[in-house]
Amino acid sequence: MSLGIQAGVPMSIIEELERDSAVAAAASPLVVAGVEYSSRLLVGTGKYRDFEETCQAIEASGARIVTVAIRRTNIGQNPGEPNLLDFLSPDEYTILPNTAGCYDAHSAVRTCKLARELLDGHDLVKLEVLGDEKTLFPDITATLEAAEELVKDGFKVMVYTNDDPIMAKRLEDMGCVSVMPLAAPIGSGLGIRNPYNILTIVENANVPIVVDAGVGTASDAAIAMELGCDGVLMNTAIAAATHPVLMASAMNKAIQAGREAYLAGRMPRKRFASASSPIDGVL
Repeated sequence: MSLGIQAGVPMSIIEELERDSAVAAAASPLVVAGVEYSSRLLVGTGKYRDFEETCQAIEASGARIVTVAIRRTNIGQNPGEPNLLDFLSPDEYTILPNTAGCYDAHSAVRTCKLARELLDGHDLVKLEVLGDEKTLFPDITATLEAAEELVKDGFKVMVYTNDDPIMAKRLEDMGCVSVMPLAAPIGSGLGIRNPYNILTIVENANVPIVVDAGVGTASDAAIAMELGCDGVLMNTAIAAATHPVLMASAMNKAIQAGREAYLAGRMPRKRFASASSPIDGVL
């Protein structure tokens, strides 16, 4: 935000203050439900070769919030099987249970309650209620139903939704602590298909907007951040890469670069060329 030109204050000082303010904002943490996180990249734990690769990729990503699909990953509900929490400590990472694989509000709510029991009262959850197995688009009616019930029950809900600005605002008003619009279908790697929808969601929001689903590579993550999003959540883009750990490192850098570019303020697009060097006074 510009400080404006104040009477008696030299322009050089105004510019310096604005620059310092932007630098400070670039280093500011992601805040979700009153908790600060040093990284704006959130990552999933599915589709990796094994838990060891999962841990290496997450470490390279710099992420502090890690999502876990309760219906697919053992965090204690299946005694005798490998437990993800033996590899990713809740003391080091915020474990974000998600309801992946749920196709109705009832199963999504039940899954969140199971996660709360397994994680000793943990109440931050990622809600997703899917509409069908082919597109994995959200069932918005069921999402609203589940979100309302979970918020009333004291959960802090980060909610996966489509890129509809009206629906995003409704979920925020309902009490969700973060709205997570898709960039493209889950696991598609298509990147942001409707950037102006995402931009509108960001402009109208008073809670963190985290792009969720559809990111394919580092440039997609950077674009999301350049639009002003507060963060990006991804899984397949890292896990399905030829070298997941290297891709995780790339995503880490892309999130930071996109955030800085957004705060720096890009140059306006122009139809014709503009000389890089001043031409006034040139003979």
